Amino acid sequence: MNSTAVNFGYPATLVGETECWLVLARPKQATFGACVLICKEEARAFSEIGARAFADLQVAVAAVEAMLQKVVAYEKINYLMLMMVDPDVHFHVIPRYSGERVHDGVAFPDAGWPGMPNLSAAVDLGVQGAARLAAVLRQDWRPA
Repeated sequence: MNSTAVNFGYPATLVGETECWLVLARPKQATFGACVLICKEEARAFSEIGARAFADLQVAVAAVEAMLQKVVAYEKINYLMLMMVDPDVHFHVIPRYSGERVHDGVAFPDAGWPGMPNLSAAVDLGVQGAARLAAVLRQDWRPA
């Protein structure tokens, strides 16, 4: 598995996968349900992924959005490709909402709403907490 997936807690944080993409729960939750969508192909630039991965991205995105809509009831969703530290092609998937969501007794505000996401205000669940969140999200993972 690529180093980006490992850095985000794979395999413990695995929510689901498609043929070419992994979906992991982010240990640092910028908003409740924040995930990382990571390409399984060896690619360090978006332009390097193959046609199959581009086609499969639609399947992964549809499944992520359906899952997060059910679990988080987001109002908007942001996909951020921030490959500054982790080199493999990946997107940070940030569900957006006004106010906050509460899960397992923890409040998850959207500190940047309605502007850009405030990643520095994230709730740090650590890998173990992200693994527990991944188990919750996994219940609604349904790729086509």
